[in-house]
This record gives sequence, structure tokens and C-alpha cells, in this order.
Amino acid sequence: MTAAALCLRDGGVLIYPTETFFALGCLADQAAAVNQLYQMKGRPVHKPLPLLAADSSQVDRAALLTALPAGLAAFWPGPLTVLLPARPGLPRLLVNPQGQVAIRVTPHPLAAALAREAGGPLTATSANLSGGTPARNAEDLDPRLLAALGGLTIHGRAGRILRGGPAPGGGLPSTVVEPLSTGNGRDLRLIRPGMVTAAALTAAGFNVLTA
Repeated sequence: MTAAALCLRDGGVLIYPTETFFALGCLADQAAAVNQLYQMKGRPVHKPLPLLAADSSQVDRAALLTALPAGLAAFWPGPLTVLLPARPGLPRLLVNPQGQVAIRVTPHPLAAALAREAGGPLTATSANLSGGTPARNAEDLDPRLLAALGGLTIHGRAGRILRGGPAPGGGLPSTVVEPLSTGNGRDLRLIRPGMVTAAALTAAGFNVLTA
């Protein structure tokens, strides 16, 4: 893990498992690495990358945690990504036109340990070329993406492709919601359905509106 954390601190990009799929990650506060990741993935620059944090304190480094509606933190750690006001200084590619960043606290032990040791939230976009299929297994990673990481293979250099802990759950991505300033803080706009169901959010007392 130390080699992987050092890779990130040095401005590197790597592939690591999460609770959903394998992710392509760099430290969120390193603008040059974020730019490099967009180029590797071929992702349109108008689509901000989601972030993953080890805990709520890391969330608060990238976003205003006080804007998180009461009760929504019960879904963390977990595959619920929330749009929150971004902190100043976050790379602009991570922030949407409304000044928000998409972030969650991961329950995956390796992903959480990596973010904690690297010292901050990580980008957590799926490890595939833009428009491609997310990978649940290291063997399913697109060779073109591996080539973009420097000609690595699945058994490549330590710290660039991580495998360990539980395998990604796969099947569904994280659910993405936007808290709305209506309904006494209980209204959520469902941006992307995923592993956390609308029914679960409703059962927790939220009014879930479709995008």
C-alpha cells in the first residue's frame, strides 16, 4: 500500500478496487493528475469525476459537509454519491456548473485505506475508456487503458494496479443524489440509480424525485 500511496502523492494515477467496480484514481487535489486521468480515459471535460473518501473528515476537505442533509450520512460508508458544494481550490474539472462535487465514503477496505494513506479523497471514475464497460475483475481491464497507464499489464508494476480485499461488487454503480433546498431538507433529486435504492432512501424519510 505504501508504494501505491506514494504513487498518488507524486501525482500518479492508478487502478484500484471499490465496492462497485475497479476505479481509475488520483488524488483529487492534484490538478495535473486529474487532467492526465481525463486524457487516459477519454472522458469529456464537461463531465466531472466522482470522488471517494475514507471518512467524513475527508469529505469535508473537498466539500461542505454541513450541506449534507440530516440522516443521509447513515448511508455512509456505502455506495451513495452525494452532490455537495465544492470547497474552494478543488480542480475545476471535478466541479459542476452549480459549484458542486460528487462524493461518497467508501466501505471498501482497500479503497478506504488507500485514500487514508494517500492523504485525501480520490477520483473514483470506473476504470474503463469513456463509454466502455466497467471492470469487475482485473482481467477485464481494457488493454488500451493499461497502455495509457504506461504499457502495464495486469501483473504490472506495484502501485499502479491494485488487487486486494473483497472484489468489486459490480452490476450497479453507486447511486447519485442531489439534496434540494426544499421540503425541510428531505428532498433529493435522483441523478443516477444504483446500489442504494430509491425505496431505501424513502424508508429513511427522504422524498426522492427523478432527475
